[in-house]
Amino acid sequence: MLSGRDSRTEEFLRVLRISGEFIRGFRALHFLPPCVTLFGSARFGEGHEHYASTRRLAGRIGSDGWGVMTGGGPGLMEAANRGAREVGALSVGATIDVNREPANPYCDHTVPFHYFFARKVILVKYSYGFVHAPGGFGTLDELTEALTLVQTGKIAEFPTILFGTRYWQGFRDWVADRLVGEGAIHPDDLDRLVITDDDDEQVSEILRGAAAHLGLELSPRAL
Repeated sequence: MLSGRDSRTEEFLRVLRISGEFIRGFRALHFLPPCVTLFGSARFGEGHEHYASTRRLAGRIGSDGWGVMTGGGPGLMEAANRGAREVGALSVGATIDVNREPANPYCDHTVPFHYFFARKVILVKYSYGFVHAPGGFGTLDELTEALTLVQTGKIAEFPTILFGTRYWQGFRDWVADRLVGEGAIHPDDLDRLVITDDDDEQVSEILRGAAAHLGLELSPRAL
């Protein structure tokens, strides 16, 4: 059992580690071009239908001049970084030391993290839009975090896109039925959840609109 002094020392060292992660992330990403963060499951590998569609989607986003940022891991994160790399777009990974998963090989820049919350701050802070491919608890956590920050005015009204109608429609229906229906959120909040299967037109249009609203100048890349 730790003494009071040992416990305080341990907590102080933890604060230093957390601060170090933020500083490293800020320094690594501050001067990078505008990025869109793409969230998604680590469990859907190259043979999965969601991998192929996420790879195409990231290529479409990258070809419009955006950098693509992910959690840097396998599955749909790898698919997104791969799609960005294939069109010559910036490909960034903010990795986490879970299950000893290495960064996927398609990242141009990687920033390692131990704490999930520090990683989420970086994934949100340096993004101008959020695209959520199919995923599990982690993806849901990242989705609701982004929505809460927009809803409360902590970040700008960046677009939040759910990619995959069959996967996400039930979630949106539940939000409409339970959260809106019982008054937990305002009906207008539902409009922040845009669901699409169109990796060409609708996603590009939404992100171009965000860029214009924010006064960003992007350099389109040819596919």
